[in-house]
Amino acid sequence: MKKFICCALGAAVAATLLPLAACGGASQVSRYHIKAEYLEDEAVLRCEMTVDVFNSTDNAFERIPFELWANAYREGAEYRPVSALYSSAAYYDGESYGGIDITDVVGGVYAIGGEDENILYVTPETPLYPDESVTFTMSFDVRLARVNHRLGVGEHAVNLSGFYPVLCSVKDGGFFECVYSENGDPFVSDCADYSVELTVPEKYDVAGAELSSKSNDKCVFLFEAEHVRDVAFVLSDNFTRTDGTACGVPVSYYSLSDGDPAATLGTACEALEFCSENFGDYAYPRYTVAETDFPYGGMEFPMLSMISSASADAQRPSIVVHETAHQWWYASVGSNQFEEAWQDEGLAEWTTAFFMETHPQYGGSYREIVNASEKSYRAFFSVKSQVNGETDTRMSRPLTSYSGLYEYRNIAYDKGVILFDRIRDVAGEQKLIKGLKNYAAEYRGKIASPADLICCLTDAGARVEELVLSFTEGRCVI
Repeated sequence: MKKFICCALGAAVAATLLPLAACGGASQVSRYHIKAEYLEDEAVLRCEMTVDVFNSTDNAFERIPFELWANAYREGAEYRPVSALYSSAAYYDGESYGGIDITDVVGGVYAIGGEDENILYVTPETPLYPDESVTFTMSFDVRLARVNHRLGVGEHAVNLSGFYPVLCSVKDGGFFECVYSENGDPFVSDCADYSVELTVPEKYDVAGAELSSKSNDKCVFLFEAEHVRDVAFVLSDNFTRTDGTACGVPVSYYSLSDGDPAATLGTACEALEFCSENFGDYAYPRYTVAETDFPYGGMEFPMLSMISSASADAQRPSIVVHETAHQWWYASVGSNQFEEAWQDEGLAEWTTAFFMETHPQYGGSYREIVNASEKSYRAFFSVKSQVNGETDTRMSRPLTSYSGLYEYRNIAYDKGVILFDRIRDVAGEQKLIKGLKNYAAEYRGKIASPADLICCLTDAGARVEELVLSFTEGRCVI
């Protein structure tokens, strides 16, 4: 029985719904066709995108919303992309701003709205009915800030993620909208088919795409994939590429300053093999890891992981394993990262600990990682309780409710590790792994709720519903 109740979120369903009779389930997804060119002198990405929006719900939509993640980098944004703690490391050349300028939308009337100019609303000529598609062609320029972050011109590389209008995810028959957050990853998107043509100056290599042609001092890189959650790329004129395979899958590592790129590639391959063995086959045809300008740890995307060049050598293996685990817990099996950050971050961090249990050569161990998480969480709880008199330890909560990265890290990551360790203790490792393998298979290409995860564990014999709820609702004492 599913008793999980999600916390309320201040993000409205941004579409007028016209209830209709239920239609048969469809496997069709939306499709993006993107042509983009990086104009280095202007620090601009000039784009044209055709998106075929497919309505998989039982309702008709009079208005279609798209997230404009790039607008979080604009001057005056209420929800900034970088916290004060990392601002100096990220903005290496002082304050810098970017944003996205929509110049044309064909196929509907458009307007910029949302809580923080973060939503592009497009009204088609007629409502979009169930099992039907509508096509929009959008022209837009992305102004890139000088920032070491997910989107921007870094000191040694250019990171391109969330650069295009992203169709808002479907939730409860409508669309789910959310603002950016400096705490965690606010990205919630349904899988779609992608075809991307990226043109760059000839000196650049592109991690995440394959070279197609060269002409007139320019290179064209192509990316095509079916059923992926989003797309991202890293550009640099200083990459060293190292190639390998894991489980028959080509694996590439694009390094900048890594003193031992072969070792990092080996870690990525071992992590891919480990997760495939324990949680089911890798979902995609290739995997790429890119060392890039990023102020902390790393960042995951389908088929691509960004690893910070600022990371210490001793930290790099655990970062690579964590981001590779996200190929299962985020890329393949989606979740609502805005409301339930623990569901992918806590599970990816626990997977890292589980990996270290059988790979002692990296200098860590399962028990050491779990103990470190418990020590950190208890210190956090003690400090917050003394300062505030009480502590909100709920794991099911929006990213914007966290006071900062310290609280977010301890709740989503450390408490998440403790939760999955407790499940292992109570149900046993065999049932936990069986449940996670069921979870990976059942919700591949979908967005799973916490209740869905609980049901997969229960079906595997791990009857831990009350345990999970006590953690996510903030009732347990650790």
